[in-house]
Amino acid sequence: MAFATRLFSRSTRQVYNGQSILRLEHATSARSFAKGAGSVPPSLKGDEMLKGIFLEVKKKYETAIGILRKEKITIDPDNPAAVSDYAKVMKTVREKADLFSESQRIKYTIETRTQGIPDARTYLLTLKEIRIKRGLTDDLGAEAMMINALDKVEKELKKPLMRNDKKGMAILMAEFDKINQKLGIRREDLPKYEEQLEHKISKAQLEELKKDALEAMDTQKKREEFKDEEMPDVKSLDIRNFI
Repeated sequence: MAFATRLFSRSTRQVYNGQSILRLEHATSARSFAKGAGSVPPSLKGDEMLKGIFLEVKKKYETAIGILRKEKITIDPDNPAAVSDYAKVMKTVREKADLFSESQRIKYTIETRTQGIPDARTYLLTLKEIRIKRGLTDDLGAEAMMINALDKVEKELKKPLMRNDKKGMAILMAEFDKINQKLGIRREDLPKYEEQLEHKISKAQLEELKKDALEAMDTQKKREEFKDEEMPDVKSLDIRNFI
């Protein structure tokens, strides 16, 4: 137990729906530092503004820690039940602390990165860059289909498709509807895709946590005072005892 205590006391989708993405509003203003922090009155400047941001972030942090101190997390990424429980805990943390989910972060990234992009091709290429940087995979080949659809529309128009071209965009949307139908993607299923994404992320986070714990235990095991202690099973560790 001493070994575990020392260990943790140190520090404790992919489906891009082309239609829904292209319909995201692209003219958005920059949001505040933290989601839910609220707009800062014009009269608040300098230190007052920083103080407001700090207090809001501090509140979110304390809310999150308060939940993690109560909920049991089993570090077992190979156990579907443990992954599901972890995902539920993190969902509660996000809801109570008013934090972005991964899907919301992706949407916000798209909104900010694509703001002011005038043409559809650059927009789609930017979406691809975002997907790659977020570590998401295009298993269905949707991106290639979307680009092919854009090629077809621009060939018909005989010019690059601009996003303010309502008629041209309507034609592209119709092509995207065909792609969605072919891939079996329905707009009403988007919440399911978001849930699958969060589950995938939860598994990855547990895997990373397990890796970090094993590396930390290995480091501690090399220390003289722990050389005779048996290494605990990562799954037996209760993070609540070390927060």
